[in-house]
Amino acid sequence: MTISCPRCNSQHITTRHYGSKTGSAIGAVAGAAGGAAAMFAGAETGATLGLVAGPVGSIVGGLAGGLIGMLLGGATGCATGHAVGRQLDEQVLDNHECLDCGHTFHVPTAEQ
Repeated sequence: MTISCPRCNSQHITTRHYGSKTGSAIGAVAGAAGGAAAMFAGAETGATLGLVAGPVGSIVGGLAGGLIGMLLGGATGCATGHAVGRQLDEQVLDNHECLDCGHTFHVPTAEQ
C-alpha cells in the first residue's frame, strides 16, 4: 500500500514512531525500577547459591543475581512499553509525516 500526503499528494512520507520510542523509554525505566525491587531477591538467591564457592562466591553471586534482576526487568518493561506505544502510533497519533510539505497525518488501519 502506497501512502501519500493528504495535503500535497506527495509520496515522500516518513514514519515518526514517537509513541513506540517514548513507550520503550518509559517502560525500560519502569521495568528497571521494578527490577531493582527484584534485584534484592535475586541478590539474596545469588548470594545463597554462591556461598558454595565461599565468601567471594557469595559476593559475586549476589551481584550477578541483582544485575540479572534489573536487566530482565528493564528488558521486559521496554518490550511492554514499545508494544503499548506502537498501538498509540497506529491508533491515535499522527504517525506519518510528509517530507515535502511537513504535514503530519494518521493513516487509519482496517479495524478503524
